[in-house]
Amino acid sequence: MTIEERPATATETARQGYELTRWERRFIGGHLIIAITALAIGSLIGPLQALEFSNVDLYQYLEPVLKSYYQGLTLHGVLNALVWTTFFIVGFTNLTTIKGLGRPLSNPKVNQVGFITMIVGLVMAAVPMLLNQATVLYTFYPPLEASWAFYCGLTLVVVGSWIEGLGFYLTLRAWRRDNRGVRSPFIALAGVINAAMWQIATLGIAVEMLTMLIPWSFGITDATDPQLARTYFWFTGHPLVYFWLLPAYVSWYGMLPKQAGGKLFSDSLARLSFWMFLLVSVPVGFHHQFVDPGIPQVWKWIHALLTYAVFFPSMLTAFTVIASLEYAARRRGGTGLIGWVRALPWDDPSVTAQLLAGILFMFGGIGGLTNASYNINLVIHNTAWVPGHFHLTVATAVTLSFIGITYWLVPMLMGKQLWGRKIAVAQSWTWFVGMVIFSNAMHMLGLLGAPRRTPLGEALYVPDEWNGHLLRVSIGGTILLVAVLMYLLVMIKTVRGPKVEAALVPQMPVAESLRDPQLTPVWLDRFKPWLIAAGVLLLLSYGPQLIDQIVHMNLNAPGTSFRPW
Repeated sequence: MTIEERPATATETARQGYELTRWERRFIGGHLIIAITALAIGSLIGPLQALEFSNVDLYQYLEPVLKSYYQGLTLHGVLNALVWTTFFIVGFTNLTTIKGLGRPLSNPKVNQVGFITMIVGLVMAAVPMLLNQATVLYTFYPPLEASWAFYCGLTLVVVGSWIEGLGFYLTLRAWRRDNRGVRSPFIALAGVINAAMWQIATLGIAVEMLTMLIPWSFGITDATDPQLARTYFWFTGHPLVYFWLLPAYVSWYGMLPKQAGGKLFSDSLARLSFWMFLLVSVPVGFHHQFVDPGIPQVWKWIHALLTYAVFFPSMLTAFTVIASLEYAARRRGGTGLIGWVRALPWDDPSVTAQLLAGILFMFGGIGGLTNASYNINLVIHNTAWVPGHFHLTVATAVTLSFIGITYWLVPMLMGKQLWGRKIAVAQSWTWFVGMVIFSNAMHMLGLLGAPRRTPLGEALYVPDEWNGHLLRVSIGGTILLVAVLMYLLVMIKTVRGPKVEAALVPQMPVAESLRDPQLTPVWLDRFKPWLIAAGVLLLLSYGPQLIDQIVHMNLNAPGTSFRPW
């Protein structure tokens, strides 16, 4: 018997056969409702910024709901980059933990408390944003000051995700206690690794909130230190990208090969890439602060090298996922060096969305190396290049992958079939085309020196060479709006559709590995050595510089709201 013909083991079959309870479906669905609602609202606001680039100001018709371009930009960033992603990821990780291990959560009340905490935090943060009392963009740098409710609300969202992460870990630990010597199922292990990385990464923003921004907003302290606040933020800000990406990777590694008709090429490489992300995704923040004068060059250099190190697990992912897809395509009759790509199931909206997300992410990853290169970064820092890159990563690799996942996940949770499969396929292509136009134009504007976070349609200094690219930003943003409306149509019609027989309901795809996971080395299934290594690396890369910045803290930002508009 060849490796390719390895049948699923009895343990794998039993796990995959676990049926979600009604409570589990409702609980996971609750996360998705909030996530998709946030995506809808944020994405409807997003094109307002894109149209403004062509001097089409729709904000004047939306008062008093939206006061300014910057309030809309804040809502777009927070809802799409923080709320949509966090609620979807936590809900999806509930699913991969339960179905991956083939058992219910060991402490469901822990996860319930976490979810409720996240909802309370979301409401607290949403109110001041809607009242224009937290128009500080999603990075909320001081000296811009928001309402205390905004800072406390975001803190509760993070704390709630920590609590649910604890629930994932307790469930995995209970499974391991009952299955000693058995390798942890990949999709469950990968989700817990991402939760662990998130809990480490968010320590920076937690310290910023608790010791600086919240006391500042309450008037307990008179001023704050913007540079130290930026350091704390980017301690979290860049690994936040991997918190978004890794659930997409869970699907690319552990589900997409099954959907394509194949198997996971290497269980060992999949696990190694996730452990490497845990190890090197956090100590990279100084590459966002290349132009900050208070950070010595040697620390910027160290973090630049560590940023290049993050590229390695991304390359592992590219190799392993493409190999898995090629194996699936050749089983479907695909031939040729590249021609096998045509044999993939492009008529499956979930597969199409994730394939297109992966294609654009390759360009986003290459652009990320530009951002991490000191000399080149000086050219594109704080220009439109950065949001152009950002939209290839979080707005495409992440969001389009998550959209693809919902094309089977929502019908599965509701016991229905996906409505409008052809429309769903067209939606993915519409998103792809819109993002190519939008992102390319933003990259070109960045190379020409156009600043980010700026309503360029109203600017008086726009040279003629920018005009064509500004128009393309608006065109791409409008096409993306159409793609969002198509997605919402598919979701609404699916939710309102009739229930169908169990045999017709989509099931969660779980890809088997070509090689028995039990042959995976033990060190790829253990948390302790990787957590210790991550902690040591973090102390070495951040410890001395954080101590220096804290000792020499310069409280020079005023303690009153600073609004430049």
